[in-house]
Amino acid sequence: MPNLEKLLQKFTEAEFDFVLVGGFAGVLHGSSYVTDDLDICAALSTENVEVLRNILRDLNPTHRMTANPFSFLEHPKGEANITNLYLETDAGVVDVLGSVLGIGEYDRLAENAIEVPLNGLICRVISLPDLITAKEAVARDKDLLVAKELRAIAAKRGIDIPPPSSDS
Repeated sequence: MPNLEKLLQKFTEAEFDFVLVGGFAGVLHGSSYVTDDLDICAALSTENVEVLRNILRDLNPTHRMTANPFSFLEHPKGEANITNLYLETDAGVVDVLGSVLGIGEYDRLAENAIEVPLNGLICRVISLPDLITAKEAVARDKDLLVAKELRAIAAKRGIDIPPPSSDS
């Protein structure tokens, strides 16, 4: 059984610079759609990849989007140009994204992120308007359902969300 809180706690306690995105962020904004993985957005510099290795070292992280999963602790090496990491750990799946569709790179996402108290820690979370934009940009059926629910939550909170763009 995934322990997403443990993963989130490890990132937060290590003071790793990230923003929580995806389904878990949706739940924190009030969505009823549960998730079984953790999605975060971070700058994936060579230095940050090494920090991630140290954070996840005791959780046996492996790359999960390959035919033969291999250790994240050993690959990629050096100055690899990394855009996303899709990892399986002993605590569950974590996807580390360098950018979010519909929003952009980490720095842009971080501008509007909010701080949310979670299990005694402060976690930065994608803003509700940005999360809706991202879900609508991905445009999978499940993401569109979540976006619809999040729009209703935003309306109930008095947050004005522009209609989806016609090209999504």
